[in-house]
Amino acid sequence: MRNMEENTNSELKFEKEILAPYTYLLQIKGKKVRVKIADAFNHWLKLSDEKLREIVDTVDMVHIASLLFDDIQDSTKLRRGIPAAHRVYGIPLTLNTSMHVLFLVMKRLVELHPEAADIYATEFLDALRGQGADLYWRENFRCPTVQEYNKMAQQKTGRMFTLGLRLCQLFSDYKADLCPLALQLGLYFQIRDDYCNLKQQEALEEWPSEDDKQAVTEDSYCEDLTEGKFSLSIIHAMGTPEGEEVLNILRQRTEDIELKKYCVALLEKSGSLAYVRSVLEDLNRTTRAEVARLGGNPQMEAVLDEMESWKD
Repeated sequence: MRNMEENTNSELKFEKEILAPYTYLLQIKGKKVRVKIADAFNHWLKLSDEKLREIVDTVDMVHIASLLFDDIQDSTKLRRGIPAAHRVYGIPLTLNTSMHVLFLVMKRLVELHPEAADIYATEFLDALRGQGADLYWRENFRCPTVQEYNKMAQQKTGRMFTLGLRLCQLFSDYKADLCPLALQLGLYFQIRDDYCNLKQQEALEEWPSEDDKQAVTEDSYCEDLTEGKFSLSIIHAMGTPEGEEVLNILRQRTEDIELKKYCVALLEKSGSLAYVRSVLEDLNRTTRAEVARLGGNPQMEAVLDEMESWKD
């Protein structure tokens, strides 16, 4: 009996060690808007606080596990002010940890509800398709159409919202289809995130000290340009006189801050950033209209108010 207890304790300790990249990321304050969106949907679903938190925490595990391999795919140096997990723990262990957590989620969902694992497989697979399309365009330097980009954003980001929503609806009497709203929020969220990456509003607001602000500026200023990412503003710029210059800069995957600042100036000059701002305003307006059609939701309206901070 003593040997069995010692083996069990040893396994638990070892599991803690091999999950270190995951627990390392837990120290980061994530985007609270994701939790607020879940709470807003619960205005309609009316789950108990305990059940809602259980599902939100589970989906958050998926999100954090995804960040682990996202940062490897993007050669990310910093994740919200601290070194990316793979730079601390190495790529092999970080990849393994990501897969480990994703299967821990599967195990948890099998125990949660008979239909939960199938929902997880369906929604997360579509999210991976979106991520794959984004990577394919970047790695093959192929500029997508606006329609292709929108589809990718709804898959990559929107499906993480529909995953939590569909899991919640397993325990709710409210059965109206809220997935179109969730996918619209995902599209809005992704376009907004890409826009803010270029304008650096959110990144600079995260840090209280001037030293921290300088670190963010040097190591993560306009990361999407360094990654060679085809965001909506880049796609729009391809149809303008500034498009060739923008494309040449994007091809370099530069870390030169001055060159990236020049690229942002080109995107402003071309009207591409103004175009994205108009898209964001339209998405906010149409999303509010959908919320109203569903009977209104003060919490969701508050989320949409907060997401308009890109205007500041």
